[in-house]
Amino acid sequence: MRVLNPEHEHWRRGVEAAVIYAREHGDLRVPFTFRVPAVDGQEAEGAGWPASRAGFSLGQWTSDARRFYSRGDMDEDRVAQLEKLGMVWSRFDVAWEEGLSAARGWAAEHGHLLTPLDATFQGAKVGIFLKNARAAARKAAENEQRRAKGLPVESSAGALSETRCERLEDIDASWCPAWPVTWQRCFHLVRMHLDAGEALPTQAGDILRQGEDLGRWVQSVRLGFEQLTTVQQWICEQVLGIQPAVEDEKPPPPRTQANKWALNYQAARQFYEREGHLQVPRKHIERIVGEGQEEREHKLDAWIGNQRSRATTLTPERMEQLSAIGMRWT
Repeated sequence: MRVLNPEHEHWRRGVEAAVIYAREHGDLRVPFTFRVPAVDGQEAEGAGWPASRAGFSLGQWTSDARRFYSRGDMDEDRVAQLEKLGMVWSRFDVAWEEGLSAARGWAAEHGHLLTPLDATFQGAKVGIFLKNARAAARKAAENEQRRAKGLPVESSAGALSETRCERLEDIDASWCPAWPVTWQRCFHLVRMHLDAGEALPTQAGDILRQGEDLGRWVQSVRLGFEQLTTVQQWICEQVLGIQPAVEDEKPPPPRTQANKWALNYQAARQFYEREGHLQVPRKHIERIVGEGQEEREHKLDAWIGNQRSRATTLTPERMEQLSAIGMRWT
């Protein structure tokens, strides 16, 4: 029979090797270069590889099986045999399953799927895999919203299927947040910190977890509470116990260019009222007292020179204000 039907023998050898591989690895995602290991006349301990199959190219055999399947040249019984062993027919599906497996391993080590972009697990680029998966999930959500509104959907290509989304949610329900992943990762790490019985970190540098400064994140949440979405505010208050900062804790708002110009003009007017002119000595520092009795220093000579050189770009109002205190434009 081996002589009369060599193709059948090749199939039988492949299935025998595939059964052992699937028993050992749990699937048939066989690397293309994989060959049955040589065992020097004895079965490999714990693996069950027969010596008669040593060197058999199982990786190429599974690749050929996928090719025959895609052409429609494989019998249904053979298809059923391989699917029972965990065969994945598409190379794209193989890449997905490998990425999912790596993501599961990363999550087992870190407790979540909110990876940095450069995250890897045993050489697999988990961070990039999840970035692409999130983009595909958002496209699927956009398509669903268009369908709900009765709008046409141009294409579903590149959209994450519901089944794949559910498999990722089974690992971490918050794997694809509506806000930045970095924010959600810090939220998760703070929650883990609190679940361990520790106090809420409030100062920058207090607690570092997985490269994130949790105290600094808590501070940013409290100070920027109004910029968060309603959902973010709710989970921060109800889950973490974070309260928004009161007005006394908030730093003064950054000065705008208009504010800076007004303060420098105040210094120039103070100099003019005291000296009667605006011929400011070189490197002169004019000190003014602002709100809250805070003293500020202004390099008045440099500022006056800048205003004079930029006269063509100044507004008529500013030119009039400077001219009123003795500004010489030439």
